Amino acid sequence: MTPVDADSAARVAALVDRLASSNITLAVAESLTGGLLCSTLINPPGASRVVRGGIVAYATDIKASALGVDAKHLAEHGAVNAEVAIAMAEGVRARMAASIGIATTGVAGPDPQDGVAPGTAFVAIAFGGDRPPVVDKLTVPGSRDEVRLRAVLAAIALLENSLRAE
Repeated sequence: MTPVDADSAARVAALVDRLASSNITLAVAESLTGGLLCSTLINPPGASRVVRGGIVAYATDIKASALGVDAKHLAEHGAVNAEVAIAMAEGVRARMAASIGIATTGVAGPDPQDGVAPGTAFVAIAFGGDRPPVVDKLTVPGSRDEVRLRAVLAAIALLENSLRAE
């Protein structure tokens, strides 16, 4: 069971049904959310038709080794920025042979990371082919749990909006 409210759970179930009916698969790469996004996406019945898997790359070096994020970029700019979120989404999509990759990275707090304030998060979606990736930056006040949950909800909303744009 995930900590999303009933309305959000219903949205996720509808999203999973829509993806399944369109034969679209997802792969998830998470840092900030630590598996919460993938858990939320696999909660509805039938999610196995859509979700191929997920990688929790919490440590910076794992983003490079497991997802192919450029180690030099990570060393120079840290793990919390739009480019890393996009690279994580692209890496997981390719590694899991999914239609779409979705990723989260950020700082839940209480301390800053690489000079980035707590509550800063990025969610990204990679589609492959000619469609460019999309990324959103969030600034979320609140506790670690609130930041993580808001990032999950933002990732789901970004995916919903991206599918509407098709």
